[in-house]
Amino acid sequence: MAGKVRVAIAGVGNCASSLIQGIYYYQSNKSSDFSGLMHEDIGGYKPWDLEIVAAWDIDARKVGKDVSEAIFAPPNCTAVFCPDVPPTGVKVRKGKVLDGYATHMREYPDDRSFVLSDEKEDELEDVVQILKDTGADVLINYVPVGSEEAARFYAKACLMAGVSFINAMPTFIVSDPDWAQKFEAAGIPVVGDDIKSQVGATIVHRTLTQLFLDRGVKVERTYQLNFGGNTDFLNMLARERLKTKKISKTEAVTSLMDNGISWDSVHIGPSDWVPWLKDRKIAYIRLEGKLFGDVPMYMELKLDVEDSPNSAGSMIDAVRCAKLARDRGIAGPLYSISAYTMKHPPVQYPDWQAKKMVEEFIRGERDR
Repeated sequence: MAGKVRVAIAGVGNCASSLIQGIYYYQSNKSSDFSGLMHEDIGGYKPWDLEIVAAWDIDARKVGKDVSEAIFAPPNCTAVFCPDVPPTGVKVRKGKVLDGYATHMREYPDDRSFVLSDEKEDELEDVVQILKDTGADVLINYVPVGSEEAARFYAKACLMAGVSFINAMPTFIVSDPDWAQKFEAAGIPVVGDDIKSQVGATIVHRTLTQLFLDRGVKVERTYQLNFGGNTDFLNMLARERLKTKKISKTEAVTSLMDNGISWDSVHIGPSDWVPWLKDRKIAYIRLEGKLFGDVPMYMELKLDVEDSPNSAGSMIDAVRCAKLARDRGIAGPLYSISAYTMKHPPVQYPDWQAKKMVEEFIRGERDR
């Protein structure tokens, strides 16, 4: 038996809710066909082998509650596909606030507003000690887009505690050579940056772009316009918080183009917040190019998906690969699973190649 994967979470939002619901959903459906999973088994670890051992948030409606209750607290609004998550015995602690929320988030009515907890913050040494005391294998960084200081705070805690860091948001840590070297020197495997959904706008846009290139069509212009109703899109109304997010999403697509494309011919990024959509995300993708004889062609696509379960479909694999790497004594960035599940990995690979690399890693034929 492979045992448990002990998981800590920073940011108990919609993505955390979907991931934790998924653990218990698949546990109660062990005899099913495991639909919705990219991998049922990774090195002996099944989805239900994940165990939440620590969690941090800064919203008063979550801090102090059992994780099983906090994942359904406002402003979370994702689909509830496993309502019977049992008590975990893990209380959500108040994390270090730093830049963990945009100030405009406190101006909205009803459940959409942000309510800062008045509990005492955990300092760096508190987080490190809790990670050690709980025996955490992995910490997932789910803090909001734009929380650059908060992301680095939890990365540093992992470095000090010897815990693997999985960076689900677009602050460049695992893909930053300095941070990567620190984790490698400390003997800690890490995965990042910026989670790529199972079938989301980024992977679809990449697939269409690769199709154009494989069939000899020159991509001249492209856009991806995204909007949704969850707090991620509300948070991103503060455009100053979007710099790394836009870079991450753009490079995920343009990295496929050997001949490049001018910056003013590409627009990829969040566009607006539509409250009634809740956790639904809608993406409009358009590509313009020239095919045989330089004759122009155009393609448009609309994607409509529940955002957070889409993210959890990738995270469930990233966590298990990180644990498998720990079991094998592997350190530093995990290039295969990072390329497969992240928008801004240390090294970009075509998706078919990233998938092949992950399969090789799981079989033990590749170190990272």
